[in-house]
Amino acid sequence: MAEYQTTTAAKDAPKPKGPGWSFNWVGRIGLAIMLFWGLVAFVGPWLAPHPPGEIVDWDYFGPVSGDYWMGTDYLGRDIFSRILMGARYTVGIALAAVTLACTLGVILGMIAAVAGGWFDMVLSRLLDAFNGIPSLLFGLVVVAAVGSSIPVLILTLTAIYMPGAYRFARALAVNVNTMDFVTVARARGESTRYLILQEIFPNILGPVLADLGLRFVFIVLVLSGLSFLGLGVQPPNADWGGLVRENIEGLSLGAPAVIFPSVAIASLTISVNMFIDNLPTKIRDRSE
Repeated sequence: MAEYQTTTAAKDAPKPKGPGWSFNWVGRIGLAIMLFWGLVAFVGPWLAPHPPGEIVDWDYFGPVSGDYWMGTDYLGRDIFSRILMGARYTVGIALAAVTLACTLGVILGMIAAVAGGWFDMVLSRLLDAFNGIPSLLFGLVVVAAVGSSIPVLILTLTAIYMPGAYRFARALAVNVNTMDFVTVARARGESTRYLILQEIFPNILGPVLADLGLRFVFIVLVLSGLSFLGLGVQPPNADWGGLVRENIEGLSLGAPAVIFPSVAIASLTISVNMFIDNLPTKIRDRSE
């Protein structure tokens, strides 16, 4: 009888939850749009129906048609082809900058949290002072002084957003560093490298990934702002912000030349927000 009751209770017991790696539908939509633009940035130039700098229509600001899916710009160039090419600059520069900024910021933040003392104090005060400079103003000054090129843009955007990534990672690492399992590891005589890689970093990975996504959005917007002001990617190349700047004076004549690059910027930034706001439980909260 007892065996029968145990078996029945085992059958009626709630089944364990899934592994927690699944996305909800909002996160899936965001991920799909992100992957779409990533694919476009990689293969877009080979898919473009026309060379991005070629004048294909003698009527400037041509309308949307079967030949020109998004119309033509102020010189008669195909907007669709230029958006495909612009994705490489917008996504590529932003991805390179956010990777460098977050990698340097997270590494320095974890080292400062574990080391503490004068190293933590001096580094934090220096980066706090640098972080007080308005990002767009700093970008304008650097690009205007040094000149606009892709390496300069990447390094400038990295310098703008690395202090914020450092402060965020340090705040997380300081909290983890006071927990019992880190204290036990330190009592065992584990090295600083072990504490950072094995104890601290895995427990701050979720928030760090969310922060990386947000900084990617900010970098895309700052890059587009610089290009709109004429200090970003230089002609004949253009990112999406540059496409808006080129055609803004003809908004009343050829709205598609302005609307479609703006929609591309909006879709990329919104999709990243949708994705990071709906990360799987195992990434968002390692305690579950």
